[in-house]
Amino acid sequence: MNLFSQSDFEGLGETALALNHKFNSNYQINFAVKSRYYLYQDEAINFENRQLDFVHFSTFNLNYNHSFSLGAQYRIRESIDGESNELRFTQQFNYTKKNQALRFGHRFRFQQRIFDALTVFRSRYRIALDFPLNGQKLDVGESYVVTSMEALLSVSDKMKPEFDHRTTSQIGWLISEKSKLQIGLEYRFEAFNLNTENKLFILTSYILKV
Repeated sequence: MNLFSQSDFEGLGETALALNHKFNSNYQINFAVKSRYYLYQDEAINFENRQLDFVHFSTFNLNYNHSFSLGAQYRIRESIDGESNELRFTQQFNYTKKNQALRFGHRFRFQQRIFDALTVFRSRYRIALDFPLNGQKLDVGESYVVTSMEALLSVSDKMKPEFDHRTTSQIGWLISEKSKLQIGLEYRFEAFNLNTENKLFILTSYILKV
């Protein structure tokens, strides 16, 4: 079976620029701008803008392994592809553990997605693994790998519960002490308990400490 010939398959790209600033050992902020666009839809290859996101996160480090974050995001779609804009609030708990060169991460997110016609409450759990490709420690000029799997549940009084699954794999380069570049793929099974939609994302992001 060739998924690329199915009408429920879409290929998209997402490009992000992220700025991180650490005030002290206990508090840091992140701002990001993300552009998402279609690369393949309706069984044809084409480029079409889909949305633009503005994202902010404030992260509070509880200790070496645990952190708590609050986020706000605004998604612009109405003026791009005619769909509803979105205001999103996120509460996040993160736990990381390092074993030599390997770092494991568990992330729990609770989100409120506010659209024109409805509000969706979404719960997310992600397990992630990252490690340098050279030795035990990541040095400038070296590369690393980030992989993750995530499960999502969306509920609303105007829709049936929806289950999603995402698998992501990226390779990154530490360009300097303050900048990183990441490129990778993410495959999504969306609403697989209702009518599965398959989406493949090509991800590109540049992360800068300021």
